[in-house]
Amino acid sequence: MFFPYRFDRRYSALWRPLGVRDGSDGVTLTDSDFTASFGRKTLTTPIANITGAHATHGYQWWKAVGMRLSLADDGLTFGTSTHGGVCVHFDARVKKVIGPRDHSALTVTVDDLDGLVEAISARVEG
Repeated sequence: MFFPYRFDRRYSALWRPLGVRDGSDGVTLTDSDFTASFGRKTLTTPIANITGAHATHGYQWWKAVGMRLSLADDGLTFGTSTHGGVCVHFDARVKKVIGPRDHSALTVTVDDLDGLVEAISARVEG
């Protein structure tokens, strides 16, 4: 299953230089793996390493758009819009994509928030 990002063109200057492209970047789920692509960067982990996922809303553009680290923890964001995102939590931290530490969570601004949460939940619980 592929869940593309929702792209807000107003913020393209923040994600376009990273090689992010509409239609080719997003989240891919298989029966065994979770992969999020963001231009030249990719985060992959086994489904078995995911402890849960939930939709989040109320984003401010400067906290949600682009590739960024959380100021509160070691979470990572792959953001292309402010409409909302899905925060995916990992049991074991995944290898760092950016920053000094490995990541315990990833937020992705896919177009179908509820669909991604449901698909992850079905794989984690099933």
